[in-house]
Amino acid sequence: MAKKKKGSTPKAPTQKELKAMLAESKKALAATKASLAQAEETYTTLTTPSAAAEIPEDLQRSRVTGLSDVQEEARDTLLAIAEAQGGGYLRTAKSAGQVVAKPTTALPDGQEWKWMPKTGGGGSWIAVQVREPIKKSGGGDGGDDDGGGDSGDGGGTITYTAPDGRIFTNLDSYNAYITQLKNEERRRAGQSAYDLLFLEFDRYGMGALVEPLKALITEGLSQAEFTLRLRDTDAYRKRFAANQARINKGLRALSEAEYIGLEDQYQNVMRNYGLPASYYARGDMGRQEGFERFIAGDVSAVELEDRIQTAQNRVINAAPEISATLREFYPDISNGDILAYVLDPEKAISDIRRKVTAAEIGGAATMAGLATGVSRAEELARYGVTAEAARQGFQTIAEVAPRGGQLADIYKQSPYTQATAEQEVFNLAGAPEAAARRRRLTQLEQASFAGASGVAGGALGRERAGAF
Repeated sequence: MAKKKKGSTPKAPTQKELKAMLAESKKALAATKASLAQAEETYTTLTTPSAAAEIPEDLQRSRVTGLSDVQEEARDTLLAIAEAQGGGYLRTAKSAGQVVAKPTTALPDGQEWKWMPKTGGGGSWIAVQVREPIKKSGGGDGGDDDGGGDSGDGGGTITYTAPDGRIFTNLDSYNAYITQLKNEERRRAGQSAYDLLFLEFDRYGMGALVEPLKALITEGLSQAEFTLRLRDTDAYRKRFAANQARINKGLRALSEAEYIGLEDQYQNVMRNYGLPASYYARGDMGRQEGFERFIAGDVSAVELEDRIQTAQNRVINAAPEISATLREFYPDISNGDILAYVLDPEKAISDIRRKVTAAEIGGAATMAGLATGVSRAEELARYGVTAEAARQGFQTIAEVAPRGGQLADIYKQSPYTQATAEQEVFNLAGAPEAAARRRRLTQLEQASFAGASGVAGGALGRERAGAF
């Protein structure tokens, strides 16, 4: 638009000039609308920086040749809006269609240069506030529920923060790292459970039993899960073989501590009684095969001691007649190893004691010069006759029975035998009748010799035969 000179009279524009002015106004109006639209867009992206920010000298606004007053006003409006919002500074293009090089002036923290194009060409560099990017953290799906991210209205970069604080901008890398963390967490948990199990078994010298399970550490198994896996290995089943035998018999399986504790008790009993070390020798992983029959048979340490006492005190260390009678009565004890027989858990301790007692009774009869069979000896045992009672009783019977038999023949009485004397001496069934027969023979003898018989004053003439 032309400027009027001082002192001159304004000249009315021609029709042609009016049309040109109208066209220029329309063009300026369009440029103004574009500038205002650009200003509005800039407004939405700007945030308020420090109030102390000032416009650098080299960025001071200057008129650009070729712009109309309306365009300059539009530009000034845009700059004023940007300045008022504190979002940065504008540098306009020197000419339409030309992009000015990015300013090298350093900006405050949190700001960056951004090129803002204009309608019809050209544009400006504007310093904008960088919005804080949306941070995604936790979870293996990477961010929101749909696994995506949200950069926010400012278009910032999406970041994903792992539990350990490490930040990722790539979702796949983030998920891979989360998986790695979880695997490492499982591995540490598995290592801890393995270490606890190893220490527990290594106390008993069985650490080698657990070592093959190292490969399972990465699965993150708990100690209970490790124990279940361990019990399913061949090495474990071999070491605690008696547990399966117990289960087959309807007994519960022992825990490792119970099993090993019972082995230790067995070993202590055998050592205390001086048994050979071969009875409790340890093999691989501390296995003591000799004890497996005891554990499978539910033999307690107390019962084991009872068995050993029976074998040692009542047979091995007893008179040879007892051992001989035991083999005579029970031919199944043919290997001569009384201790092995007694320690066999397949043979009940009550049955063992019954046989040993019968052998003691038979041995006592042998030592008194008499004889008895296994049936009679077991009968006497059932009546409660002990080894000592048998020793004393058979000594009395050896004195009475022969003379009683002679008198019964002389006086034509019922036979008086060793069995008759045993009835009275050991108080068996028929003891009163046996005693009456003995007294009758004594009376007959006294009557014949007018009380002078030596027999009547001996064992046969006692009120009750035998001395207990």
